[in-house]
Amino acid sequence: MNIILVDDDKLVTSSLKMILETDSDISVQATGCNGTEAIALYEEQHPDVLLMDIRMEEMTGIVAAKEILNQYPDAKILFLTTFLDDEYIIDALKIGAKGYILKQDYETILPALKAVYSGQNVFGNEIISKIPDLMNQASTFSYEQYDINEKEYSIIEGIANGLSNKEIADELFLSEGTIRNYLSIILEKLNLRDRTQLAIYYYKHL
Repeated sequence: MNIILVDDDKLVTSSLKMILETDSDISVQATGCNGTEAIALYEEQHPDVLLMDIRMEEMTGIVAAKEILNQYPDAKILFLTTFLDDEYIIDALKIGAKGYILKQDYETILPALKAVYSGQNVFGNEIISKIPDLMNQASTFSYEQYDINEKEYSIIEGIANGLSNKEIADELFLSEGTIRNYLSIILEKLNLRDRTQLAIYYYKHL
């Protein structure tokens, strides 16, 4: 697994590089110290995972990630930060980051990298516990205005509850392929990128 590591604290960068490379499956291809360098390094190296801080001088990790994901929608970006700001968490979810974990939970970094590499989304317990507080209680919201029908809403609920396509298919007596097709249509209707964004969208509009 090839990693690019971006953090404005060089001590953090060097320490993390040393820790991560104790695992024979991981190679830190390059390091940077701000969002501008993150974009340049990603374009040059195309890593398997970009591990990046959020608050950095010149350009934040959020801005850099958004630009990278606009150019490379399949990019796997994992945020590693000391901050639990609501705004950062929401922005990270909106742009399609694959994870958001805290530096102080250092023992989770390596497992999180491997999970993101394998295609999972990873958000630390502290972030997950904050999601209910980030919900937008918009009572006037209706999925009907986006032409979401009852079956599509059931699929949204299943995804928000953490069900796989197969589990949703079994519940609705449909095939996995049909669920995948519905999911693509739902994401297009709501102008969302992936399952994570869809789940957050659901909770924000309960």
